[in-house]
Amino acid sequence: MSNVAAERQKSEPPATDPRRVLTLCSGVTFIAFLDFFVVNIAFPDISRDFHHTPINSVTWVVSGYAAMVAAALAPAGRVADSIGRRRVFLWSLVVFTLASVACGFAPSIGWLIAARFVQGAAAGGMIPSALGLILACTPRERIPRAIGTWSAAAGFSAVVGPAVGGVLLHAFGWRSVFFINLPFGCALLVGAVIVLPRQLPGSGDRLPDPAGSLGLGLGIAGIVTALTEGDSWGWHSARTLTLGIVGVVLVLAAVARSRTRSAPAIDTDTWRNPAYSIANLGLALLCASMFAWNIGAPLFATTIWHWSVLKTAAALTIGAVSSMAGSLLAGRLVDQAKRLAVAMLGCALLAASNLIWASALFGTTPNFLRGWLPAAVLGGLGLGIGLTCLSTVAAGAMLPVKFAGGLGMTLAVRQVGGAVGVAGFAAILAAGSGPTHVAGYHHVFVAAAAVSIVSAFVIGGLKLALRVPATTGQGA
Repeated sequence: MSNVAAERQKSEPPATDPRRVLTLCSGVTFIAFLDFFVVNIAFPDISRDFHHTPINSVTWVVSGYAAMVAAALAPAGRVADSIGRRRVFLWSLVVFTLASVACGFAPSIGWLIAARFVQGAAAGGMIPSALGLILACTPRERIPRAIGTWSAAAGFSAVVGPAVGGVLLHAFGWRSVFFINLPFGCALLVGAVIVLPRQLPGSGDRLPDPAGSLGLGLGIAGIVTALTEGDSWGWHSARTLTLGIVGVVLVLAAVARSRTRSAPAIDTDTWRNPAYSIANLGLALLCASMFAWNIGAPLFATTIWHWSVLKTAAALTIGAVSSMAGSLLAGRLVDQAKRLAVAMLGCALLAASNLIWASALFGTTPNFLRGWLPAAVLGGLGLGIGLTCLSTVAAGAMLPVKFAGGLGMTLAVRQVGGAVGVAGFAAILAAGSGPTHVAGYHHVFVAAAAVSIVSAFVIGGLKLALRVPATTGQGA
């Protein structure tokens, strides 16, 4: 058998029900992303319970999870492609569930932070292996719709996260936001054993370079943490500078090392594909704009308009639901040229939303109908469309046996882009009049609109690079 034939046979998914795999893996992704949002709601109560702990230490309950998710995404995806996505998926889900229980029983802040680190690492293994399983078990022509559904499930966590966290917090206390993962984790684990195909193998390649994988994970974690915490730590503090510089050096070292290894931490061949590399750049830019928007909107509502947390959470669901709708609509596109054109439209809608935020419609007087509502609908729709279309383009540029590793790297790039957005938001707001004045927010949203427009140009460059005629129909 030729090498090409062997590769094709190895890439073909086994006979299984892709809809059941999609439902299961979307559910796992949902609980992984949900833990970003429910713990944010519980943070004040956690801080009060451990009142002898400095607030900078307690923040690691939130930022530690995010950092470990970002660190694990790319290495875990590469491992899943090597030894089998089902195996990594199951073990990650088991560890995530057990770590959630450990968080709930935490007798001290150190215990809680350590358990959150483990939980975040497990979530970083769940997400790329879940998406890799979806794509491996889905017929090629249905992949865009599957990515749209998966994106909508991830977005749905933002819709229900604050509400779920608030209800659990009010009824049972902050520990319940962790214990809730136990029944869901067990149910998903049973479903995974039943639904996921046992005969879906890994690529058979050796495990990726351990030193390079460790350097890549630690480097990404350092960069994300420095960008996310730089405002509270101080941009010129030793912690921020050390983490940021060491993080960049480690990532660059992992890239250099990957060029000389037979089983590299980073698949440099995939990155040479212009569709994959440019789509990732577009995703990073979109996520930078998205994170600035996601942080700026609730802070503006509570600080300038003096809305309650509950009212703000309800208003935020508009953008989240709109984003879900955009993801599902974008997933129906099967033409590559149209997909890229619609992605550019998504960037334009997000830019328009940010410009509304930067206008006189958002002053000191609350303006829901003429300001918040159109801005939230346009922004959510633009994000859902843009992220789904670009993720589909990136997935289409990979061999099926490299789905988990390639998409793990893509998700890590999105995390880094989001961290840049958080850092940019904090820096612009601090350089202005601070979070209690309207002008600073307007500057942030103008910058976010500019980044969205740049992302549209990047996608236009991708369209030229691929030289896809407008009348040519190509799948993912």
